[in-house]
Amino acid sequence: MEASQRKLKVAIMGAKGYPYVYGGYDTMVKELGERLVLKGVHVRVYNHKALFVEKPRYVNGIECIYTPAIESKYLTQLSHTFFSMIHACLSDVDVIFVVNSGNGPFGLISRFFRKATLINVDGLEWLRPKWRGLGSRYFFWASKMATKYYDQIINDSDEMQRVYKELFNAESKVIAYGANPKEEVEPSPVMKWGVEPQDYFLIVGRLVPDNNADLIIQGFLNSDSKRKLVIVGDVPYLDDYAQVLKNIEDDRLLFLGYVTDPIDLAAWYTHCYAYFHGHEYGGTNPAMLKALGYGCAILALDTPFNQEMLQEGKHGWYFKKSVDSVKDIVEAAENSQERMDYFRKTAREGLVKKYNWDHVTDQYLEVFEELAGFKTEKVSTEKRKLERVDN
Repeated sequence: MEASQRKLKVAIMGAKGYPYVYGGYDTMVKELGERLVLKGVHVRVYNHKALFVEKPRYVNGIECIYTPAIESKYLTQLSHTFFSMIHACLSDVDVIFVVNSGNGPFGLISRFFRKATLINVDGLEWLRPKWRGLGSRYFFWASKMATKYYDQIINDSDEMQRVYKELFNAESKVIAYGANPKEEVEPSPVMKWGVEPQDYFLIVGRLVPDNNADLIIQGFLNSDSKRKLVIVGDVPYLDDYAQVLKNIEDDRLLFLGYVTDPIDLAAWYTHCYAYFHGHEYGGTNPAMLKALGYGCAILALDTPFNQEMLQEGKHGWYFKKSVDSVKDIVEAAENSQERMDYFRKTAREGLVKKYNWDHVTDQYLEVFEELAGFKTEKVSTEKRKLERVDN
């Protein structure tokens, strides 16, 4: 059957599944998968079986396969992708899309079965403090294996592309993470906590060392700000680092834990005086994109990734990795209300074309078609049609 008469079949794995949304990869699966279906692609997502009480085969046109995993802190994600990869390789899918560099070694399986594959490798996982020792060495090795076994490496930022070229001598394609500008929402979810609009700074993210919440909190408390610091996020397990932070007693701190209601979360973004972004490792960060989309004034840790996202200071200020630098930027923001207003007014302009989900989807579809041979087939089909017309 000619390519124009059959659907491209794409399998996606490495995240928790669809329509389950917990983190950045899950959001990407949802945004990308739904758009691909509208473009006539058969999309199959491999869901982590234990996370789904109900297991419908199709949801919003996306085929859902529920694969098991070895349920443990370190093996759940990897084992789930392993089982998913075996299933996909034994099926009729045209191309397999994997997320997370930890799944790098499984490209050997798809190579054995001669399945076309690509992998989104995300950030510098081997540098994250939680992966000290063996975990760090594994992620570095796995990322290197990804460059050897997958047909196409995807990075979500120019800086990450440079890192992979420098460390692994590997070429990669940059396709950014997507986001969409958001409308402002009413402040009632904020005010029910006794907090007024723009009377607080905001942190959104997991309470893990590489997001530097401890640094931001201490710097803020050392400042002369009379505003509050609201912390949205937690960790889904008992953790000494997170517990120490949550035990700090100060009237200016408000720990909300996870905020799962999207309207409530939107309100906290929309009405903050400024948003703190302390994420240290990785490429395009979803929380930063949300802050831009909701029109936040952004104060970001000075890293190459954050510089790229904020266009070298066009859409925010930067602080160094020190308590004193955080203290200084808090006080500078307090004394620069006009500048904060300007950042809020122009934030959505930072969501340039490369961060648009429709554009992101078009780029992925082009890669899928190339890897699966669809693009060549389509060109040949059109050429034959033209030849028949000419004759």
